[in-house]
Amino acid sequence: MTTGGISISDAATPDGIRLYAIGDVHGRFDLLQQMHRLIAAEILRDQPRDWRVIHLGDYVDRGPQSAQVLDCLTKLVARDPRYIALMGNHDEGMLEFLTDPTAEGARIFLNFGGVETAQSYGVALDETSRAQLLESHRLLLSALPDKHMTLLRNLPRAVTFGDFFFCHAGVRPGVALEAQDPHDLIWIRRAFLDHTGLLEKVIVHGHTPHDAPQLLPNRVNVDTKAFATGRLTALVLDGREKRFLVSEGARA
Repeated sequence: MTTGGISISDAATPDGIRLYAIGDVHGRFDLLQQMHRLIAAEILRDQPRDWRVIHLGDYVDRGPQSAQVLDCLTKLVARDPRYIALMGNHDEGMLEFLTDPTAEGARIFLNFGGVETAQSYGVALDETSRAQLLESHRLLLSALPDKHMTLLRNLPRAVTFGDFFFCHAGVRPGVALEAQDPHDLIWIRRAFLDHTGLLEKVIVHGHTPHDAPQLLPNRVNVDTKAFATGRLTALVLDGREKRFLVSEGARA
């Protein structure tokens, strides 16, 4: 590691492990399925000694198939621990709505795509009155499989492999990675995005959408606004090799 941190050019995975880090899905099950097929084909072709597929959060809201995304991830992480799903702020917002639809933390679900998420479970979200909101909440809880709730409750906030630290939003510079605030890991923006210095590890994240992935000395952003652009991006890391894999479909 270089003094003061490590740069993307020097960062490497653990020996023999290939890593795939998938950006924000937001209900685009079609793109996630395609991405999983692309990854499976590469693994079959190249036969890496070991591998991990890391999903960086924001599985729900905005896109049309949040229920199908959560169902897919629930099955994958239960079947094979090499599939990892991290918490995103929208996933937390859905969990907070399911816990208490009147809580302040539920507003992200209500304001930014909860309607589409509820529709994917066959529920019409209605907040025209408190009574309607509570009824919508009851109906969604009834429609939601227990395994989806279990997945949401148990999503970790970060994982690290080799010289890379994976989380949804980013980290607070100046704070050790093991001491990061859980809120920052899924919400932080400017304090992290504006920081140009090197960090303990290279941070791989989503959360802040761009038309194309960002490969910077201290971080890699793979949120390419899949729900609208029809492009879901994954970062592929193998030793010191870094490249991107893209699944593409219809624009919203």
